[in-house]
Amino acid sequence: MKTRHVTFSPQASLSLRLFAGLIEEGRLRKGWTRNELAERVGVGVVTMRQVAKGSPRVAIGTYFEAAALVGVSLFTDDIDSLRREHDTQLERLTLLPKRVHRHPQEPIDDDF
Repeated sequence: MKTRHVTFSPQASLSLRLFAGLIEEGRLRKGWTRNELAERVGVGVVTMRQVAKGSPRVAIGTYFEAAALVGVSLFTDDIDSLRREHDTQLERLTLLPKRVHRHPQEPIDDDF
């Protein structure tokens, strides 16, 4: 099977590496090995090594679970506030159109 190469913007790449560094810092502060964190997250140690490198190939849910376990804040640490914000965001989505229609002559700006 042919592997598809995806190029990320500099902001996305740097943000992912920053997030990975925060997770690694949290792991070290907890005194956990990568094996221990991998076990808690429910993934293999190879995947956890990829997280530590900031690999974009790792599922975002894996990053979020690792971050939550080591104490990296995701939006807010208060579950009630998180639920309220989620509900508010769902309400905003209901006000927006379900689909976006682009006029054919309108160029797509993909210059990062």
